[in-house]
Amino acid sequence: METTHTSHNGTTTATPGAQRRVLVVEDDPTIVDAIAVRLRAEGFLVQTAGDGPAAVDTAEAWQPDLLILDIMLPGFDGLEVCRRVQAARPVPVLMLTARDDETDMLVGLGVGADDYMTKPFSMRELAARVHVLLRRVERAAIAATTPRSGILRLGELEIDHAQRRVRVRSEDVHLTPTEFDLLVCLANTPRAVLSREQLLAEVWDWADASGTRTVDSHIKALRRKIGAERIRTVHGVGYALETPTP
Repeated sequence: METTHTSHNGTTTATPGAQRRVLVVEDDPTIVDAIAVRLRAEGFLVQTAGDGPAAVDTAEAWQPDLLILDIMLPGFDGLEVCRRVQAARPVPVLMLTARDDETDMLVGLGVGADDYMTKPFSMRELAARVHVLLRRVERAAIAATTPRSGILRLGELEIDHAQRRVRVRSEDVHLTPTEFDLLVCLANTPRAVLSREQLLAEVWDWADASGTRTVDSHIKALRRKIGAERIRTVHGVGYALETPTP
């Protein structure tokens, strides 16, 4: 049933995010309750789990559209939850970490997370990130049914827009949806330097400069998969995708 609300003038409208399912996995009851209240106010259907095994079982039974997943959990950690859930069915994952540790972030991205937030965070920003991740999934589904002509080849790097596949030296490279969108954004203007703020706006639909470390971590994860030499850092500005010299 679609969630609705009544405005001050008496008209009834659908709440943004209605019927989208979000599974919140967090062992701190205060944080769980705060996230659930905010997301339900945004119109999402919310289920919660407090440990690793419960998270995997709930994800299998409930088939959520998105996971909000803490790294530190009883039973087994959020990284293992992410591995198991993604092995069964691809689903966008927003990781939460209490430690502002880049290694944790990169490991999380490496096992299939799409984005991360470091505690403490604002509920407004978390809700915005959830909307962004779900919009990206919708765009990917549309792109998959709207093939673009040909495959973009930049030296040994190949980007297949229709199938959302990337190959390096004819070998498939597994990218998360966010990593693929980030690579395509850079590839649209090869060798041109894009600022972190531009990448945030284009890939994440997020205009707040506080998210620039998210860009940096995704760039590092992308470099590990396609080769560090393919993405150039312009210190104090942003990044550019390198292409072979003609």
